[in-house]
Amino acid sequence: MNASSIYEALPIPLQNLACTYAGWQRARARYTPYFHKTLADWMKSGWSSEGELRAIQQDRLISLVNRARTSTPHYGALDIPEPIADADPAVGVERILSSFPILEKSTYRDAPESFLSTTIDPTRLVKGKTSGTTGSALPLWYTPEAVAEEYVAVWRLRHHHGMGFNDPHITLGGQPVVPLGQASPPFWRRNHWTKQTLFSLYHMSAENLPAYIDAIHETDATYIQGYPSSFYLLGRAMLEEGRPLPKGKFRGIFPSSESLLAFHAEVITEAFQAPIFDRYGVSELAVSMTACREGRLHVDMEFGYVEVEVEEETEHYVRGPLVVTGFATDATPLIRYKIGDVGTRSKHPCSCGRPGDVFLDVDGRIEDYVVTPDGRFIGRLDHIFKEQTDIAEAQILQEDASGIEVRVIRQPSWTGDSEAALLREIRSRLGDEIRVELNFVDEIAREANGKFRAVKSRVGRNG
Repeated sequence: MNASSIYEALPIPLQNLACTYAGWQRARARYTPYFHKTLADWMKSGWSSEGELRAIQQDRLISLVNRARTSTPHYGALDIPEPIADADPAVGVERILSSFPILEKSTYRDAPESFLSTTIDPTRLVKGKTSGTTGSALPLWYTPEAVAEEYVAVWRLRHHHGMGFNDPHITLGGQPVVPLGQASPPFWRRNHWTKQTLFSLYHMSAENLPAYIDAIHETDATYIQGYPSSFYLLGRAMLEEGRPLPKGKFRGIFPSSESLLAFHAEVITEAFQAPIFDRYGVSELAVSMTACREGRLHVDMEFGYVEVEVEEETEHYVRGPLVVTGFATDATPLIRYKIGDVGTRSKHPCSCGRPGDVFLDVDGRIEDYVVTPDGRFIGRLDHIFKEQTDIAEAQILQEDASGIEVRVIRQPSWTGDSEAALLREIRSRLGDEIRVELNFVDEIAREANGKFRAVKSRVGRNG
């Protein structure tokens, strides 16, 4: 039996204990002395002057570039000049970055090891993968400090809006914490270490949603985090039953991993009666933006630098593909990395008073729901492809609730085991009743705007 099978066979109290142990492990890895020191520093610097923030960016960029030039095969072959600071940090940052070509994802995908720094002890590296939003998972490596800084950005946002480390909270994320075959509540598990209740995304059928609503009304949680598509499903059911939460029960709602669509936000705000504080981040840990009360996304400037390849411009904004440089990507430096999302940067300061670059929106990670034959609505299915490094690209299509078509562009390493692994991942989230058709293709068509959609469902809520 593998670990997943053992977990599913445990009684619920022991599953809660397993979730608590996993929560303790995550907390120990994330909330290190470096994390707490950096959080204290960033709580001060985030609202300092723009000049001070640009100076931090220039210092961090010089350190990153020097590491890239001297310790990675990819950047060493580019013959990049030694970075030199400028009295005007904004000028210095732009000048240093101008020495680098834009880095396409395909370049990284073709030779990821050539980006790996040779000066970092391999035993310190944390392995990861991209989320597979475009149907293609890329191998990644981080240092513990990079992981800590990612969570510094998360917790600066939460602290600024009144949340604390010991506050009880709810997570609606992709973790399969409840066995798929479980037919009755509770459709959630407890991580007592960080006072977290993890709700299952994979049991949200019309028959089960009343149990979710009861639990939400009874909870002592002070905030909720997770996928906005799941907040929306739950919020819509709450409104249809005439059971929105009382105002003030939650102090904040923190979406992640998906784009927060306008119609999502309307329903979520009405149902949960709490402000939404969005965040944009990526698996590469190369960019972070966090929302203010005005709904604008502020670049976490200590964490990275964001450029826009301008495709549209007015007197108020510039819009186009995002090119990011992550200062924490010291294990695999990503400099001028074309992340694959499109953003709209404002030309005006935000009325909230926070300095630095501010975005009106970031368009990425938009997906449909897949509807299963038993009536469940499943969103954020890119996790199916997260471990599938033998897939170059993939897309899920659904015409009706009886089945899905999965289009797959195979890597040369694809084998029969790869196909079996992919089908296991699909079944673990969608169940055994749905028909699954695998089609191997050479190309997957883009939308009219050039964007890729990992899931296109005619019967999904977003269809």
